[in-house]
Amino acid sequence: MKLTIAWLYPDLMSTYGDRGNIIVLTKRCQWRGIDVGVKEITLETSVSELKKSDLIFMGGAQDRQQKLAGTDFLKHKGPFVKEMVEKGIPALFVCAAYQFVGHYYKPYQGDPIPGAGIFDLYTEHPSDQAKRLIGNVVAEVISSKKTIVGFENHGGRTYLGKNLAPFAKVIKGFGNNGEDGYEGAVYKNAIGSYFHGPLLPKNPHVADWLIAKALEEKYGKKIKLVESDDTLEWHAHRFAL
Repeated sequence: MKLTIAWLYPDLMSTYGDRGNIIVLTKRCQWRGIDVGVKEITLETSVSELKKSDLIFMGGAQDRQQKLAGTDFLKHKGPFVKEMVEKGIPALFVCAAYQFVGHYYKPYQGDPIPGAGIFDLYTEHPSDQAKRLIGNVVAEVISSKKTIVGFENHGGRTYLGKNLAPFAKVIKGFGNNGEDGYEGAVYKNAIGSYFHGPLLPKNPHVADWLIAKALEEKYGKKIKLVESDDTLEWHAHRFAL
């Protein structure tokens, strides 16, 4: 079996250790004998390269890099990512990328910035004095009841629409907005999350879910991944927990 992972804007959107998510996806495929390749999708990359991918990842960044990537994503890459997500291609969008795939982001000053409309959500920054939502987080994935651990750092508050399910229920931390008790969102086989750190090294079950879904969509059959020795991963998970 073979998978191609699209890594969107690795030169711009990888500020908070999000490269670790790519490393984890790659290694967990290799350990199982899955032929895996990573295709770096930059501002200059043709969308035809993006469409050859089986799994999508996009991370977070600071304001200047977000603006550069966001402009390109909205005009060029975003419509194709939306088409791929609608077809069931798995994806992981972290922090700024999570905000990008919603309807809009409203900064505390200025007009709302349009999003790609892939997820039924919007994000607003309440004011320049609003407390940033920062710290370690524990949540329980709604579909599996398994815990996830991570770190969040965001000023925007994200609110989900009626057509979008939350990814997890917050046990400790703020989550999407510090109000409704939820973290992230799931649409079809795509996950949005505020977990930096990165998310996947300490949460191998999420990585395996993405890999399995990518294989199922590509090969059109149910996939049961070969078991791997996750002693170190679960030790890290329990320590953080």
